[in-house]
Amino acid sequence: MIKVGIIGGAGYTAGELIRILVNHPEAELTFVHSTSNAGNKLCSVHSGLIGDTDMEFSADYDLGAVDVLFMCSGHGKSTAFWAENERPAGLKVVDLAQDYRDESNGYVYGLPEINRDRIKGATLLANPGCFATAIQLAILPLAAAGLLKSEVNLTGITGSTGAGVKPGATTHFSWRNNNVSVYKAFEHQHLIEIGMNVHNLQKDYDKAINFVPVRGDFARGILVSAYTDSDLSIDDAKALYKDFYKDAAFTFVSDSNVDLKQVVNTNKAVLSLEKHGDKLMINSAIDNLLKGASGQAVQNMNLMFGLDENTGLKLKASAF
Repeated sequence: MIKVGIIGGAGYTAGELIRILVNHPEAELTFVHSTSNAGNKLCSVHSGLIGDTDMEFSADYDLGAVDVLFMCSGHGKSTAFWAENERPAGLKVVDLAQDYRDESNGYVYGLPEINRDRIKGATLLANPGCFATAIQLAILPLAAAGLLKSEVNLTGITGSTGAGVKPGATTHFSWRNNNVSVYKAFEHQHLIEIGMNVHNLQKDYDKAINFVPVRGDFARGILVSAYTDSDLSIDDAKALYKDFYKDAAFTFVSDSNVDLKQVVNTNKAVLSLEKHGDKLMINSAIDNLLKGASGQAVQNMNLMFGLDENTGLKLKASAF
């Protein structure tokens, strides 16, 4: 069994991670650390875990007692953690924050659709951002074929869980309900990792990637629509995408339009393509907490430990 520790166990991503791991046939939770909830049962915070585990949050952690450590604290806190703690030899790390997504300090960027072989040999893994996952899956096949030739324009809408568990002015129910709004237009932090991988695949691409994020009035899921100039016919575009993802465990190209109910509560990404004049439009749907965070983190753990990618992740969408 893979012995697992979690740092920062009280947030939405940690809750989903625990839900997956308590049912994972090859994993054993050793500790879930939370300074604010130490001594409380996991299900007192993550109420969906009632009946699944009686484990409590711990005040302490023993890094030498686990094989893999998941970092689920806020952005910037991973760097501080490793400034205060020494990583034992052989300990693998899967970091869900953005601290090492630039592949600094020996971290490998954990998007299996492009880095599967590198992930298999990785000790340190930087899990992608949620919007970054949905967007990259929409445009990287074009970059890999050298077919991005003009600006890429993107709009994406995300559920409220993408903002984290701590309430704020734009996350509490009375503001978010029956409301949508744009935020961080053209400046979203995930553009950094998106640009890194686009340029890794298509070195000569020097055009803008324009992204307008939208806060949705629902709890979970991301739907991204991307469009760019393309000479490809719709049939050739679909063939390109289906070939690019033919070996992907969780990414699928649909011949019908996609919607969030196909992916929420699963580790799937579902794409659809349309051609409008000289524009190719790609729609991409994921669950921001699963393929956009904790599900992909476990997918990466599986690869790092030589397991089938699907292990513990055969989750069904709740369509109705």
